[in-house]
Amino acid sequence: MIVIPSAVRETIRERAREGQPNEICGILGGAYESEGASRVRSQYPADNVAANPRTRYEIDPEQQLAIFDCLEDRGEEIVGFYHSHPRGPPRPSETDAELATWPDRSYAIVSLEPREIGSWRWRDDTERDGDEPGAGGRFERERLVVD
Repeated sequence: MIVIPSAVRETIRERAREGQPNEICGILGGAYESEGASRVRSQYPADNVAANPRTRYEIDPEQQLAIFDCLEDRGEEIVGFYHSHPRGPPRPSETDAELATWPDRSYAIVSLEPREIGSWRWRDDTERDGDEPGAGGRFERERLVVD
């Protein structure tokens, strides 16, 4: 389960609306609760540097490192990532699954048509040992609670 404050949800939705027709992306900061739920405290927007940002997302690597430093300074953990599907459902695409690299993190997906947010946890089924990103893993739908 992932718990997202309503203000964070609305900020992400607004970014998705403003960013269309391109996908937007960012990182979710927060903490893990004892029962394994993720509690989001903040969101960190990042530039989408994908070659085709209308149908793919790639977080700017330099921004990603700066966000990781900021999270560490604030005592937050990387609880997940988010991106939008401006013209598709709020579920991971095949490309999302191929490129997922953070096991046990949430991947929130904002859809504008229909207007929904879904969240999925990446489960890594194998030891990668140099395998390609996404190899041997799968997304599991998780409950998203707005707080």
